[in-house]
Amino acid sequence: MATPDNWKVVTRTVEKIEDIDVSQEMRTSFLEYSYSVIYARALPDARDGLKPVQRRILFQMDQMGLRPDKAHVKSSRVVGDVMGRLHPHGDTAIYDAMVRLAQPFTMRVPMVDGHGNFGSLDDGPAAPRYTEVRMAPAALAMTASLDEDVVDMVPNYDNTYDQPEVLPAAIPNLLVNGAAGIAVGMATNMAPHNLGEVIAGARFLLDNPTAELDELMRFIPGPDLPEGGRIVGLDGIREAYETGRGIFRTRANAHIENISARRKGIIFTELPYLVGPEKIIERIKAGVQSKKLQGISGVQNLTDRHHGTRLLVEVKNSFNAEAVLAQLYQQTPLEDSFGINNVALVDGEPRTLGLKELLQVFLDHRIAVTERRSKFRLRKAEERLHLVAGLLIAVLNIDEVIAVIRSSEDTPTARDRLMLVFDLTQAQADYILELRLRRLTKFSQIELEAEKNDLEEKIAQLRAILDSPARLRELVSAELAEISQQFATPRRTVLLEADAVAAPATKSLKVEDDPCWVLLSGTGRVVRIVGDEPPAHTGPRSPHDAIVTAVKTTNLSEIGVLASDGTVSRLAVVDVPAIPQTQGAPSLAAGADIAQLVLLSKDAKVVTLVPLEDMPVPLAIATAQGKIKRLKPEKAPASGQIEVIRLADGDTVVGAALAPDDTVLVLISDTAQLLRFAADTVRPQGRTGQGIAGMNTEGARVIALGVVAADDISAHGVVTVAGPANALPGTVPGSVKVTPLDRYPAKGRGTMGVRSQRFLRGEDCLTGAWITNLPPRAIGPRGQAMQLPEPDERRDASGTALPTTIVYAS
Repeated sequence: MATPDNWKVVTRTVEKIEDIDVSQEMRTSFLEYSYSVIYARALPDARDGLKPVQRRILFQMDQMGLRPDKAHVKSSRVVGDVMGRLHPHGDTAIYDAMVRLAQPFTMRVPMVDGHGNFGSLDDGPAAPRYTEVRMAPAALAMTASLDEDVVDMVPNYDNTYDQPEVLPAAIPNLLVNGAAGIAVGMATNMAPHNLGEVIAGARFLLDNPTAELDELMRFIPGPDLPEGGRIVGLDGIREAYETGRGIFRTRANAHIENISARRKGIIFTELPYLVGPEKIIERIKAGVQSKKLQGISGVQNLTDRHHGTRLLVEVKNSFNAEAVLAQLYQQTPLEDSFGINNVALVDGEPRTLGLKELLQVFLDHRIAVTERRSKFRLRKAEERLHLVAGLLIAVLNIDEVIAVIRSSEDTPTARDRLMLVFDLTQAQADYILELRLRRLTKFSQIELEAEKNDLEEKIAQLRAILDSPARLRELVSAELAEISQQFATPRRTVLLEADAVAAPATKSLKVEDDPCWVLLSGTGRVVRIVGDEPPAHTGPRSPHDAIVTAVKTTNLSEIGVLASDGTVSRLAVVDVPAIPQTQGAPSLAAGADIAQLVLLSKDAKVVTLVPLEDMPVPLAIATAQGKIKRLKPEKAPASGQIEVIRLADGDTVVGAALAPDDTVLVLISDTAQLLRFAADTVRPQGRTGQGIAGMNTEGARVIALGVVAADDISAHGVVTVAGPANALPGTVPGSVKVTPLDRYPAKGRGTMGVRSQRFLRGEDCLTGAWITNLPPRAIGPRGQAMQLPEPDERRDASGTALPTTIVYAS
């Protein structure tokens, strides 16, 4: 029956609904997603130590020709090419990965050479439109021989380009630069190592496949972090090398120094891995506010490009700097933990690897790369040798070859006739037909013969390598040695056993008011020795070991510093650098320059140290104009500078020492006059007294004062040094004389005394004089010990020439 035109045919599509198990579908989808994240994004390959995005960045930069000898290009250009060709996961992820490859504080051996602001431990990088990049020299070793079929090439995400499945990686990058990544259900966190050490361990394993972990750890003792620092405790490292998991502690490098005349500071020059100064400063400020940190008066970040990391923590007076440092290690990231989790892809599967397994995977990869490269080069050399052999036939039979070609109607006919007449292959015949006439000279024949010999030798070497696994392993080892020589740097991180680093947590945070001695050296250095025992004046000689003054006091007391202007300045004992009690004479080299600890008036010099409390006996003070004064033992004012003698115009204090009544005072002038008289002839005076006549100088100047017990004169001597008056101080050594003090007769106070040394030609004054114990010791201008001549019994004899100037004798 016909269908009317206005009828419509309606068809119904039957929908097919399939019931599925939701839990199974979720499980399958999640596993597919997990595998994608693990394999394609988060975990590095154990062979080249790179995540896919890092591998694609280096490969694309290599394809773009961004070699270290080329100019930098904008980061945006590299990011765009990588995203468009190889990695369609967003420009932010690509740029972040490229930045990490360029940061020297993140990578032990950076792979990208960045130009511009690539961030710091506390700040992020600039935008990619502002920064520029190119390959670092080490990246060339990662991509070397890519054009020699050394690795498999796989298609990119849209099958339009090929990319390497793994890079050839001549550098054991996974161990050298470490890795960090979070996948689904697993994560990796690997510490950087020293390139030279890793290669040394890899070469040892290559030669000794059955090597034990302890043997490998002789070459790779532990991580080597980019910013240095210290690793405290090696048990966790060994556990990680054995099982692939472990924890170790990193600690900042610090030293304590005087940052001002009265203040100590802790200087941090190397910080734990990936810990920035600003983060530490925030934690310190929070600790100070919450009272968890004590003894800190300030913190400054003095880091710059020229001096590197320098974080200064100022320590309050009366606080123990070592104990404050221990607090900082305990309460701030200045001591941090690093958890090793060596998870990497092996044959596409995530595995947790120990040190030996990591090295073995890398070595197997390098052996495979070297073998494939050798096969490629062998194939190319054999193909070239085949063509060269054909060329030699053509050159030797050039007339016949030309005749065959000229008589042929077309190129295929000429090729066939050449193959038939000269017994050539098609490749040889085609190559001869494409040959330029300039190659057909006598010199070309010589060149071809030389090239043939070279190719035959090269082919023999390549076949020997491929036929011998031992030769192949030797080649891999030699190439690793070249990489080490080219890129290895000295170790930066110090490895310390846990029991070798006893943090001074047991020390008292505040300095206790214990007894101590403050010593002043002949070169003007001051040091504090904690303890009740008096310091030894004899013992092994060391720089600055001549003790001028030793004052017994306590850590929290004050002592006086007598200056040449007749004033005494206060010095807090706690501000004086402390050294432990030692056997023999203490070395004062660790002390501080006393002129930096007290504020003196212009042109004033430090004369000696004096106690401010409980002065037992009068203090004898001598001036350059011959005045002598014995200061009464009386309580000093509670504060301020103290005037202990009123000086005439142009006069200065030249010496001071405690002088009880049963002592003898000795004054020496620059005209070589010596006066000895009893101390009890000088009546003690108060602080306002001007002193009395001690020595009649008559134009001369007193340069030395000595105080000796009356019954001990025979054990002392006089050291005098003569020289020209017009010479610059310290430039002319002059002559020295040592004479027992008892050879000089006592004279009345106010007289000129007797002559102590006869001047030689060119000498007209004494440049130095000291009353010392016998035998005397002397120190030179650099604090070195000097030999003095034997004592001369003649009190007015001439001196012996000196090799260098004397700073002080005792």
